[in-house]
Amino acid sequence: MFPTMTPDTAWLPLPAAAWTEDTARHLLRRAGWAARPEQVAESVRIGLPATLERLFPVAPRPLVRPAIFSHVEKRMVELRSLKRACATQLERQPYEREERELSRTASADLAFQWLQAASQPDRSAYEKWHLFLSDVYVVGFEKVYSAERLYRHLDLLRSHGAGSAPDLTKAVSRSAAMNIYLDLNRSSKKAPNENFARELFELFTLGEGNYTEDDIKQAARAFTGYRIDNEKGKELQFRLSERDADRGPKTLFGHTGPFSGDDVIDLVYAQPAAATFLPREMARFYLTDQPLPHSFFAPLGQIWREQGFSLRELCLRFFGSSVFYHADFRANLIKSPLHYYLGLLQDLGLDVTPLPRTTLQPLRQMGQSLYNPPNVRGWVGGRLWINSSTLAARRQLAATLCQPIEEEKLNADDRLELQVARDAGHGRFNVDEERIQAFTSLGPAGITDRLCDYFLPVKITAAYRRTVLDYLQSAPPGDFEAQTRRAAITILQSPGYQLC
Repeated sequence: MFPTMTPDTAWLPLPAAAWTEDTARHLLRRAGWAARPEQVAESVRIGLPATLERLFPVAPRPLVRPAIFSHVEKRMVELRSLKRACATQLERQPYEREERELSRTASADLAFQWLQAASQPDRSAYEKWHLFLSDVYVVGFEKVYSAERLYRHLDLLRSHGAGSAPDLTKAVSRSAAMNIYLDLNRSSKKAPNENFARELFELFTLGEGNYTEDDIKQAARAFTGYRIDNEKGKELQFRLSERDADRGPKTLFGHTGPFSGDDVIDLVYAQPAAATFLPREMARFYLTDQPLPHSFFAPLGQIWREQGFSLRELCLRFFGSSVFYHADFRANLIKSPLHYYLGLLQDLGLDVTPLPRTTLQPLRQMGQSLYNPPNVRGWVGGRLWINSSTLAARRQLAATLCQPIEEEKLNADDRLELQVARDAGHGRFNVDEERIQAFTSLGPAGITDRLCDYFLPVKITAAYRRTVLDYLQSAPPGDFEAQTRRAAITILQSPGYQLC
């Protein structure tokens, strides 16, 4: 695929002379969502190592717990009390419906809060890394069915996302959401549940072919007794039930002992496959959806093991490597719906519109319902993102964002939500007249450069560039703003803009 590189040279740092506007744009589009001109200029100025230090901070900013959660939590306690007083299932039904509605509302608020954070250019790379980790350590709202559990799981991934992989995996095993999603909370010495142990090996740390069925059975015994408290004041806290925990000897990967769950995770990371599993998953997410030889990751895996499985150091090495910037890996990935949406916001300088039907619904129509992956394997992505329906939804989203919002058609609640967002300084929902005028001030040549160089990751031919310029210059008197808007929509709907 890339004859000038071998596994030994691929992961060497990109030479300083190769750090240009072109490579900076590639990094910002791949590590984040888009390459804004001011970010590109600043990244070139400070160099690649300093740019990576900014993109992947030692102490990432937390995601604030949505304010609505306190109200939801209080009301849920009331509803549980009301249900206990009911004599029949029919009497309980209205309370159960309200519980479901409260959970959905809280989940939507959590989604909006994350989208707001992810849309900020200075947070994009870490938020995308957080999204990647959530696509490895998968849970789904449809089964977890608690926005609070989901928030705590995501907060755990965030707070451990720059630390060591073994520590993160141990923390995940104690996550209330993960315990429910993979039925770990039901596993006991008398009846070990193998779901978590199986996914730990197959999807979190090693990959298929690097463990045996007996390893799974033995590991499942080690994770028995994991429980999540529901006692008042200790809600969602992890505890180990000694009565249900299997403390007997177990044999895994050729070692025998009274292993606990944490001991099993330590044994897992001592296996050769653990050093290359996450780098391979990163390559599938950030580099290419085509499989690369396992041997290609051996040097990177060795470096990562020597660094104590530090996730941050892995990011710095991966995104700073020569292979990440290789020509074969430019404009070769199809953007996920989230990438497409957040990239549009950043390219157009817009904020998240805090209305489900204008934000969360388009994401579902494009094929990616936030916090609801299709299964424990997460999102497959690649060419599966694109079909006639999802492509039509992408085109509609681009057109909608490029037109002024018709607030007179909104109900009072929606108008209030928009005003609250504006009061908080997040009121740029669509390309309005003010924004299109600022764009047209660049003139036909400047607009052409912006559309072709910053919006599109593909190499633009002189003929394509000339076509865009001619179209803008052909605008009738008084129609230049409308012509510019149409040109932008066409570019944002084009096949090239679906790539990164």
